[in-house]
Amino acid sequence: MRALLLAAGIGSRLRPVTDTIPKCLVPIHGRALLDYWFDLLTPAGVGPVLINTHYLPDAVRGHVAEAPYRDAVTLVHEDELLGTGGTIHANAGFFGREPFLVAHADNLTRFDLQAFEAVHKARPPGFAITMLAFETDDPRSCGILEFEEEAAPGRAGIVKAFHEKVENPPGNLANAAVYILEPEVLDFLAGLGKPVIDLSTEVIPHFVGRIQAVSLATYHRDIGNVESLRRAHEEFVP
Repeated sequence: MRALLLAAGIGSRLRPVTDTIPKCLVPIHGRALLDYWFDLLTPAGVGPVLINTHYLPDAVRGHVAEAPYRDAVTLVHEDELLGTGGTIHANAGFFGREPFLVAHADNLTRFDLQAFEAVHKARPPGFAITMLAFETDDPRSCGILEFEEEAAPGRAGIVKAFHEKVENPPGNLANAAVYILEPEVLDFLAGLGKPVIDLSTEVIPHFVGRIQAVSLATYHRDIGNVESLRRAHEEFVP
C-alpha cells in the first residue's frame, strides 16, 4: 500500500521552535517526528511514500537524504499550499487505483498499522474511508466523531456525524488524521474542479455514513503548539 505523509505545514503555533525547523522534523526525545512515522510504515510494508513540502523544504530534503528510508520516499514540493485534499488530488497518479494511506506527519502516534489495514479490508460494502480515532483531552481543538452506535475498543464504528473544531463538541473521540482511502475519493476530489481542497471540511462531510473509524492508537498527540510538544516529551516513551 502506498502512502502520503503531509509535511508542508508552516507550524506558526509552534514558534519559535519552527522558526528554523519544519513541523515534521520537530524532535521528540532527539528524533524527528518523520522518523517515528517510518517506524510504523516500514515494518508494515507500506511504501513507497510520498512526502509533500512547502515550508523549509531544504531541511526536509536533507533529512530524508540521510535517512535509512530514503529509497522509499518521493518528495513533491508545493509553491502554494494546496490543502490536505488538494495535495491528494494533485498527486492522484502516484496512488493509482488501489487503497492508500494518508497521515499528518506532524502528529506523534503509535498504533497497529497492520490491524488498521485489516479493519479497512473488512469494511462494509460501499465504504470509502477508514479513519483512525483517538480519545482527546482537548475536544474543541479536534474533529469530533459521532457514531451510529458505540463501538468496542478496536472495533470499527460507522461515523454518522463529524464536528470540526466546534465550541461544544459532543464527546471526546476524535479524528486522528490517519486514513485509508479508496480510489473513489480521488474521483470525488477531481469532480470538485479546483486545486485547493480541505479534507476535513470538504471531503469527510461528503462521505459521512460511508466512513468507519476505529480506535487503535496506544498514543496520539497533535504536536500543534508548544504546550503539546512539552506534553509529548513528558508522556511519550520511544
